[in-house]
Amino acid sequence: MINIKAQQTLVKFSKTDAGTLRYVMRPEKYSLLSESKVINEASVRSGIAKGALKGAWDAIGEVIKAWVTEGHSVTIPGLGTLRFGMNAEAVEDVNEVAKSLIRTRKVVYTPSVDIKRELTETKIAITCYDKDGNIVKRVTSTDDGEVEDNENEDNGSTESGNNGSGSGAQSVAAPVISGNTPFAESTTVSMSGPDGAEIHYTTDGSNPTAESQLYSEPFTLSASANVKAIAIKDGNSSQVSSKEFSKTNGGVSND
Repeated sequence: MINIKAQQTLVKFSKTDAGTLRYVMRPEKYSLLSESKVINEASVRSGIAKGALKGAWDAIGEVIKAWVTEGHSVTIPGLGTLRFGMNAEAVEDVNEVAKSLIRTRKVVYTPSVDIKRELTETKIAITCYDKDGNIVKRVTSTDDGEVEDNENEDNGSTESGNNGSGSGAQSVAAPVISGNTPFAESTTVSMSGPDGAEIHYTTDGSNPTAESQLYSEPFTLSASANVKAIAIKDGNSSQVSSKEFSKTNGGVSND
């Protein structure tokens, strides 16, 4: 059973919006299962000595770390695969392709067929809390159990975001963040998104929400910043777009 918390929260879609109370769902916080706990449980289930399992754990971990950071797709027994991935900006002109287009590097985990099946078949229990923290309802999810495939989300342009409207939400295209990077003195940042959508952004690297700064016109950066943005339309939010702006000591043309 997977436990989900639906908390009644005031959601705003613009700076002038008074806001609407909506039940926003997020996983309950799980306790961290330490390495020693996993090894102890594995020893009980398999009959293999804990010392032997600890040695194997460390050795396999070092091999996986080395191979993943070398660019291999590495199999993790019974769990799936790990591989290198990235978020990067797409450009039309091949002459604009450079390492500065890479926003973030990441390790992509793709679960095995067995893990996907188990997750699909596992029931989700949702506990609903009002704005005062009182439990008002408990329900078991009736979703189809579809598991998102990381192989299809590593498209080099966006990060996973939260959709604040719940079941039946329509997809909203992620906004595009533009501006010179690296830059010497300053750079102008502009954003574009779907027609009729509001764009909210941050410049400190945190993931934006409906309460973040509302984009209305291009703005200037004079220091390095990690700009992230989401588009919100009809109560639905897009994935998070991200672009790293880096200030240099000179030699780069400004906007």
